[in-house]
Amino acid sequence: MTEAPALIWFRRDLRVADQPTFLAAGQDTRALALFVLDPRLLEPSGAARRWFLYGCLRDLGESLGGRLLVVQGDPVDVVPRVAEAIGAGAVHIAADFGPYGQARDDDVERALDAQGRELVRTGSPYAVAPGRVRSGDGGRYRVFTPFSRAWADHGWRAPADTDAGSLDWIDPATVDVEAVEIPDQPAVDADLPEPGEAAAHRRWDEFVRDHLQDYADGRDRPDRPGTSRMSVYLKYGCVHPRSLLADLAAKRSDGAQSFRNELAWRDFYADVLDQRPDSAHRNYDRSFDALVTDSGPEADELFAAWREGRTGFPIVDAGMRQLLAEGWMHNRVRMITASFLVKDLHLPWWWGARHFMSRLVDGDLASNQHGWQWVAGSGTDAAPYFRVFNPVLQGERFDPDGDYVRRYVPELADVSGKAAHQPWKLPDGPPRGYPAPVVDHKAERAEALERYEAVRAARENMRATS
Repeated sequence: MTEAPALIWFRRDLRVADQPTFLAAGQDTRALALFVLDPRLLEPSGAARRWFLYGCLRDLGESLGGRLLVVQGDPVDVVPRVAEAIGAGAVHIAADFGPYGQARDDDVERALDAQGRELVRTGSPYAVAPGRVRSGDGGRYRVFTPFSRAWADHGWRAPADTDAGSLDWIDPATVDVEAVEIPDQPAVDADLPEPGEAAAHRRWDEFVRDHLQDYADGRDRPDRPGTSRMSVYLKYGCVHPRSLLADLAAKRSDGAQSFRNELAWRDFYADVLDQRPDSAHRNYDRSFDALVTDSGPEADELFAAWREGRTGFPIVDAGMRQLLAEGWMHNRVRMITASFLVKDLHLPWWWGARHFMSRLVDGDLASNQHGWQWVAGSGTDAAPYFRVFNPVLQGERFDPDGDYVRRYVPELADVSGKAAHQPWKLPDGPPRGYPAPVVDHKAERAEALERYEAVRAARENMRATS
């Protein structure tokens, strides 16, 4: 009796190397490769993410010799339909731990079960899947440092030994379902990275060769090419984090340890979102629901100035313009621009998080939302309200010669050194065309601390009377 074929449903694992779903399906099994263009995910994605996704799908299709079936619609309807069309015994996926992804997969599983088929979850997009890192009493972590220690102690599997030849791929042309072409990549006015698995490995090799040794310090300098730029490839699973960790295993430098720590942060935020799905759109610490934020026409005008990079604070404006130009922003500058929105402009963190998700090519729900809450103070951090970044001092420290600012703020092309971060102090004022600061940082810092102190005092009073 011929064994039933398998359906491999790709989602955030757009690669053929280190692919556990292939092993779960069984060596040399006849299998159909499937990707579903899900309107629920595509519609809120910005043009940059769609551009990159479509490029990754083309790359994956080429790796599979053109044998990638692309369909469009609700996965709850189309996945069982495709499984039935090929007589699949099981549908293989990497587990999704996002709020929408988990609900979708549970619905697909029920639909497949009604057909007598199985949904098999193998692996995840993380080095250690959410829920696996536990404290001594079996609880989940809410603070990063103890999580990271337990994460390192837990460890992770070695990369799976797979490639495009691991399975016997079914020709999609022989399957009686309505296929669609991979959409043309949308016009994007941004300089985006090359998509695909091969590009991911080229970028990783370049980073390890040229920048890993100095990563511990270099990652904080936006004026230098010291970051890995791997976040977008991890987002779409063009490479798995355990493959990167395997490469780092023999490296004992501070840079290697610092990069491992960044992968731990990625897993931590996924774990936090798995514990508290509501924290994607609401304060993790609900006492911050009482934090006073601004609204109205003036707030809208300030938000537009921030969004467009015309606040008059060069490091903030450079970051926001880098986001518009590249669909990406240096992580140190992400923190600076986020702090400015929340603590200088007193606007809700979710306004900024939504804008970042609409523009970032590496936009990841768990990392983005909880990174914003780390800055806003409403997340997992225990003592948040003292952290108010001074945009001038941050610029002078991490972009001391003004190279980063000049790259993205052409109005300041002729200004260097500390003056690039305080152009209003030039003898003739800021260069023509560059705005004056929209706020007084010293005054707004004091205002932010007062508002945060009110939240802290109310929380302590509630604890004392409960």
